[in-house]
Amino acid sequence: MKKLLFFAVAVLTLAACTGNKVSNAPGATMSDSLQRIVEQKENEINDIMGTLNDINEGLREISEAEGRVTLARAGEGANQKQKIMEDVKFIQERMDQNRELLDKLRKQLRESTFKGDQLKRTVENLTKQLEQKDIELQNLREELDKKDIHITELDETISNLNTDVSNLKTESEQKSATISNQDQQLNTAWYVFGTKKELKEEGILDGGRVLQGNFNKSYFTKIDIRVQKEIKLYSKKAEMRTSHPSSSYVLDKDAKGQYVLRITDPQTFWSTSKYLVIEVK
Repeated sequence: MKKLLFFAVAVLTLAACTGNKVSNAPGATMSDSLQRIVEQKENEINDIMGTLNDINEGLREISEAEGRVTLARAGEGANQKQKIMEDVKFIQERMDQNRELLDKLRKQLRESTFKGDQLKRTVENLTKQLEQKDIELQNLREELDKKDIHITELDETISNLNTDVSNLKTESEQKSATISNQDQQLNTAWYVFGTKKELKEEGILDGGRVLQGNFNKSYFTKIDIRVQKEIKLYSKKAEMRTSHPSSSYVLDKDAKGQYVLRITDPQTFWSTSKYLVIEVK
């Protein structure tokens, strides 16, 4: 059995460290919600780790019971058959408990805010262990059938486990798609540059205010902040009209003397606003 607990600790700790950043309105700051996000993730980690630990312990106990059944099959007589029946009953009970824990884990994953491939790999690793356990249980059933020890309840348990594994795979794929979409949204920003007249015509500038009225959002260019870190302004005069930390960017001139915005720290630059407005002349 793979060391699920060690793997999950590393994965979920990493997920907790990455954090989520949400910014839906121009000029919105991230600092107010950061602490709540960290606390929320810590609670989610504790809950999910507890469930994973319980599932792992259940799988370990099932493996031990299967080992006892293997030893008992080597013997003969009524006493050996009784021991097999008792261990099979124990396996059935532990499988029922694991099915309930899997339901709990699926609910925790649906309600969690984790993102990225690490969580997906954790679920896939657990799924592979359950699939392997399914194979072992089917082999055990075949061996018991040869000895005329038919356990109807065990057949039902295996069928239920197959359903649980299938459902877990489906929900994992759906959650991964949702996470991917959320990740893309979190790393999307918009920028625009133009003369004062152009920006006023689009409602982007309104007197001394920026992005306060009903401005034309389609006038902005959409970018992935992880990819685009340089914006050519094609002007010898440029002024930042939205607020961004000065330590996160530089305004340089190219060989033609025209300004180029270079974003040196994207996360910090876009932390105050996902909209960038630059006035050029």
